[in-house]
Amino acid sequence: MKKLLFVYNQHSGRGKIKYHLMDIIDTFVKEGYEVTAYPTQYSGDAKRIVMEKSSDYDMVICSGGDGTLDEVVTGMKECGNRLPVGYIPSGSTNDFANSLGIPKSMTSAAKVAIAGKPYATDIGRFNEDIFVYVAAFGMFAEVSYDTDQHMKNLLGHMAYIIEGAKRLPSVSFYHFVIDYIDEEDKHHRLENDYLLGMITNSKSVGGFKNITGKNVTLDDGIFEVTLVRRTLTPLELVELAEAIDKREMDMNLVTTFRAKQITFASDGQVAWTLDGEFGGEHSRVEIVNEQKELTIMVPDKKEKTRKLVEKITD
Repeated sequence: MKKLLFVYNQHSGRGKIKYHLMDIIDTFVKEGYEVTAYPTQYSGDAKRIVMEKSSDYDMVICSGGDGTLDEVVTGMKECGNRLPVGYIPSGSTNDFANSLGIPKSMTSAAKVAIAGKPYATDIGRFNEDIFVYVAAFGMFAEVSYDTDQHMKNLLGHMAYIIEGAKRLPSVSFYHFVIDYIDEEDKHHRLENDYLLGMITNSKSVGGFKNITGKNVTLDDGIFEVTLVRRTLTPLELVELAEAIDKREMDMNLVTTFRAKQITFASDGQVAWTLDGEFGGEHSRVEIVNEQKELTIMVPDKKEKTRKLVEKITD
């Protein structure tokens, strides 16, 4: 019997996994796996258990928010394992899962995690760390994860504006010299004060779809980069949110480009987030796209189509 390590954050999404745990494990067993279920105990525990135990298993599946997935992938990278990873999202945003088309239903996601199609996707190296889909700094990096998801669903980018307006009196700007290599291996340099920076491999960030651009591909070896230059007034904040939402290339507000490698250098320490979790403070950051370094289970569209055809023709 094949062996599976199931790592889950029991508190993610207000603990909703407790209503589905038995069905999830039953799904795994029916696919022929002996299951070890491990509830994480503290921040960083998912990374630790994967590093220590994953070599004893044929597959690793995790459940939680994007931060839990980040820990599992980081643990796999650091211990050198290349096992396929299944992901059952239970967080409030689940940007990466949405980008991959993983179902929101936990039981449906469990079926994909154990019996879906392996997909090789890019991840990012951030100095000596790993991120799955986004590295970010600045006000909107914080606003993105602090804005209530219900408000995002109800108000769209206006929720961003409301939360951002609250922070205007204490907003910080960061002076960066930025060097990057584009998809044609050409070098570019930028220097300016920035309110926000996002380096992404996702179709949404913080629950906002298309904020990283359209026709985003997750396995092309390229990041989508969004930089927002300093802005001060509430009116400019509204214009900024609309520019990001529409991906308008207004160089007075937003600079966007694609890059396979990018370096940020600043005079002081700048706080970063990696997949929505604190990524430390740094004065110099080197970010490199590691193409197709993560194998993750996604829905098998061909199998879904085959079953639909069978149902119609029966």
